[in-house]
Amino acid sequence: MTSLSNSDCRMYEARYPEVDTPVMIQVKEIGDVATHVSLLEYNNIEGMILLSDLSRRRIRSVGSLIRVGRIEPAMVLRVNAEKGYIDLSKKRLSEQDIQICEERYSKSKLVHSIMRHVAETMNVDLEDLYIHVGWPLYRKYGHAFEAFKAIVNDPDSVLKSLTREVKKIGPDGKEVTKVVPAISEDVKEALVRNIRRRMTPQPLKIRADIEMKCFDYDGVLHIKEAMRKAESAGTKDCPVKIKLVAPPSYVLNTQTLDKEQGIKILTEAIAACASTIERHKGKLTIKEPPRAVSEREDKLLAEQMAKLGRENAEVSGDEDSEVEEDTGMGSVDLESSSSGITD
Repeated sequence: MTSLSNSDCRMYEARYPEVDTPVMIQVKEIGDVATHVSLLEYNNIEGMILLSDLSRRRIRSVGSLIRVGRIEPAMVLRVNAEKGYIDLSKKRLSEQDIQICEERYSKSKLVHSIMRHVAETMNVDLEDLYIHVGWPLYRKYGHAFEAFKAIVNDPDSVLKSLTREVKKIGPDGKEVTKVVPAISEDVKEALVRNIRRRMTPQPLKIRADIEMKCFDYDGVLHIKEAMRKAESAGTKDCPVKIKLVAPPSYVLNTQTLDKEQGIKILTEAIAACASTIERHKGKLTIKEPPRAVSEREDKLLAEQMAKLGRENAEVSGDEDSEVEEDTGMGSVDLESSSSGITD
């Protein structure tokens, strides 16, 4: 590897995009007849969108369609590699084109970020790193992102096949070509370390919110039974937990690496819970279906439950009152057996 570090490089092997390919652009300047943009995946080379190519509809205000600094997809209309001209269009984009472009750019941006960080920290040329690692992986795996995912668990299965040719002068004074690993061991270790740090899958939190009531005799016992049924729907990789927020609100949650599996498991848990409670003349209502939640949403739920817990602890009055009965429902224990009627 060369000792001169260059951190500027296109993401893909081709210097210019192909015609009829959606690319990610950033608006640089809006002129009277055209908008000037940079192609983010191609080392910010310049492109142009005629105002007539911004929208299929009549343009009343250019500012409502595009603004300086905005990042969005555009379709490649023409490429003149000799002069470096690239004409683009927004109005020829379909919803599918936009989705494909956004997904590809998201992956490419992560790959590029990792490659650039390794190049800068190891003082190697970014384009050289792409030539011998990044672009061969794009060719072999369709996208280097897929190769990087495999590197997380088994680096050698991906990187061992990457080689480069080095020309040297042999003992007899003649030039010989030697095949060596594409990157040195220290660069390889830095690459693997960064890939693992950035791409090791993190468990997703999946949550569903329900309301459950049972007016039958021994209602609390029936609710406990329904809760146990819900939790039994979980698996080792995707365990289900159900908690009381405040009568009649409950929350089901799980953690999993597979979002679709998590949603499926919670859906089955809700069905098992509903089937059990309805057998005892109870009712289950889904307030929020299973979905992935952020740490912020999880924190807000914890704060809400803590607040309700404090409020319940502050309630005073006759133990036989209706309020006290409802407060008692706030600490349903699946492990113990007691009886009562829920609200």
